[in-house]
Amino acid sequence: MLNTQYIFEASFGFYILGAIIAVILNSRLRACTLLSYGCSIAASLLGLGGALSVILSGPVSIKLPGLIPLTDLSLFIDGLSAFFIAVISLAALAVSIYSIGYTREYYGKKSTGLLGFLYNLFILSMLLVVSANNAVMFLIVWEVMSISSYFLVTYEHEKRESRSSGYLYILMTHVGTGFIILSFLIFGSAAGSFSFDAFRASGGSLLPWMRDAAFLLALVGFGTKAGIVPLHIWLPYAHPAAPSNVSALMSGVMIKTAIYGLIRVSFEFLGAKEFWWGMLILIIASVSALLGVMYALMEHDIKRLLAYHSVENIGIILIGVGISIIFMSEGQPALAAFALIAGLYHLVNHAVFKALLFMGAGSLIYSTHTKNIEEMGGLLKKMPWTGLFFLVGSISISALPPFNGFVSEWLTFQSQLFGVNLSDNIAKMIVLFSGAVLALTSALAAACFVKAFGISFLALPRSEHAEHAKEVPFPMLSGMGFLALLCVVLGIFPQYVIPLLDTITAPLVGINIAKDISFSLWLGTFSPLGGSISTTMMLFLLIILIPLPFILALLIGGRTLTVKYETWGCGQPVSAARNEYTATAFSKPIRMWLGNIYRSHREIQTTYTGSPYFKQRMVFDTQVEPIFEKYLYAPVIWLALTASRILRVIQTGYIQTYLLYILITLIIALIYVGSGG
Repeated sequence: MLNTQYIFEASFGFYILGAIIAVILNSRLRACTLLSYGCSIAASLLGLGGALSVILSGPVSIKLPGLIPLTDLSLFIDGLSAFFIAVISLAALAVSIYSIGYTREYYGKKSTGLLGFLYNLFILSMLLVVSANNAVMFLIVWEVMSISSYFLVTYEHEKRESRSSGYLYILMTHVGTGFIILSFLIFGSAAGSFSFDAFRASGGSLLPWMRDAAFLLALVGFGTKAGIVPLHIWLPYAHPAAPSNVSALMSGVMIKTAIYGLIRVSFEFLGAKEFWWGMLILIIASVSALLGVMYALMEHDIKRLLAYHSVENIGIILIGVGISIIFMSEGQPALAAFALIAGLYHLVNHAVFKALLFMGAGSLIYSTHTKNIEEMGGLLKKMPWTGLFFLVGSISISALPPFNGFVSEWLTFQSQLFGVNLSDNIAKMIVLFSGAVLALTSALAAACFVKAFGISFLALPRSEHAEHAKEVPFPMLSGMGFLALLCVVLGIFPQYVIPLLDTITAPLVGINIAKDISFSLWLGTFSPLGGSISTTMMLFLLIILIPLPFILALLIGGRTLTVKYETWGCGQPVSAARNEYTATAFSKPIRMWLGNIYRSHREIQTTYTGSPYFKQRMVFDTQVEPIFEKYLYAPVIWLALTASRILRVIQTGYIQTYLLYILITLIIALIYVGSGG
């Protein structure tokens, strides 16, 4: 146990060392990059080792110096914390390797020392968030995480979009923090302490309205950071604005710290016993999953497209969490454990394939200097390894076997089918309907990444930058290759991951289903109601069946003469990039099908040659109406500004007036106290 504590202390120390080195060696670019990110690589490996030790052996406590009077700052790393530390460290390991090559883009342009400092501080703050055992400590490191990520979002502050994205992000994250503080105050008032141990002990004794209020406040607070609909508006702006290595961490693991907070509050502090809590999470999660992928389909900015998919996958994770709470309230802990395992498995899978995809997007931008996939094309021949890794990530996020996204989404879908065991018929319908939403979401995700990969990597280059693109440096390929390999491993061998997740969920739901319910290592996944599906067997079948048609064709038909000829293109040169299928054209059928939701509007600009009958150039553009910004946030902003203008009348600028306000307030307070109020 003591050795595990030293491992974590060493891990935290390496992140601090990496931040310090980045500042000291700011002027020595290569040394700064190698040493600062080398420290984060070492810290990530130590974090993985420490997390695995806790999961297998038991929790560990770490006492911190008393820096704040009357406050006990301590870390407590149990199974849940260790799981999130492992996920964060896993993503940080791959991204840190990738960053050694990626940061060359900023040599001579930006301060790489500042980037390295903020990068290490950001990862350290995330680890401390999921380790804090005190509300004050949690809020301090939560704020450090928010501020460091804000400066990373605005790293390219000379760009107006980075500054505005950073402002929206910091505004939304502080609104969410306010709700978290209110939730913790409810727990603290009942516990008489801000220790999480006291929260655990007193959570069950809260009055019903206090329990509901604490849950709702936590849902809004953590939901803002997670990016659930309609609190997601910051996410499609902040993730694309940040450097791509930071985007990989923000989307891959930072938003998962909010999932950690919600699980900790709902299951540990409150016991997850209210049926409507789970139903509310399930409905919000289903809406988030569907709308996230729908908006992603309309995007041509590769990083905004991926950011919207973060909204989708957070929804899928929370579907598992919501169903778990529903089953807990129904007194079915085995099914609750199954659903929570599905959610946690998708959490780690999303961290892997989303970090991979953001690094792939960063590689495309690194080589083509554009985020618009319409200006890419033909990159598979020029960047074959990047194309391969991006394809693996695309298949994984599309939930196709035998990759990791399929396993966790299949488990989630199974947990939704178990809704037939609920006692309430309306609840059954809602849970089963959420299964239909998940199926539609998976289909739309596959369509979206057919577009993203096909338009970016296939056909012909659509711009000069794409024409002269080159493969990215080896460290960038290494980071992507590592996560691509994990996508395959987590998809083929879930039987080795699920028992570890079972040890994490058992203390939360009160049952260990790997021991109490039949479990088959060969089948790979398990079901409390029977029926399994094996990704391992799927792989073997694919290996056998895919070559079979080609072998049969060769045996039956023999070798035939192949005639090559140019494809007929209605009299137009097929080899021209302007005749290729575009991302806009690809998504048009879906945009028309779901037109009432998208509310899109078109803009056509036509240039003539001098005669109104001969068109020289025509540009077509379509925009999706920002529904939430226009109909939800715009009225709130208008009310706030209107109220501010009204209240400006009391801001005279004279100190005598402000003293008069204070005097009037004191008189009213004395009258109230004197009357016994």
